[in-house]
Amino acid sequence: MARGKLDQYRCAVEITVHIAGGKWKPLIIHYLLSGTKRFGELKKLIGGVTQRSLTLQLRELEASGIVSREVFAEVPPRVEYTLTALGSTLAPTLEAMKAWGEHYLQNKTRKRKAPAS
Repeated sequence: MARGKLDQYRCAVEITVHIAGGKWKPLIIHYLLSGTKRFGELKKLIGGVTQRSLTLQLRELEASGIVSREVFAEVPPRVEYTLTALGSTLAPTLEAMKAWGEHYLQNKTRKRKAPAS
């Protein structure tokens, strides 16, 4: 990302959301934290994502230096995606999101089960 583009952000959270936010990017990063995956594996793990959306999101993550893409000269071609060292630094952020999601679900479940007063 060029220095000029960095100046457009008002805060660091905005940069993080731009680079790693959205509907699919956090899930892609989450699944890549456990190791290298092929395109089809990611598509199955994520579920509900179209091939086009997954391709675009992977390209954006690659352009941002979060994911590396390796193409093997085979027939049919094999492509693998791996988190870069920079991408791996998002692990604590994803863990915090996971913990918050679990906490949210527990609170929602408790409220539903609570007897009406």
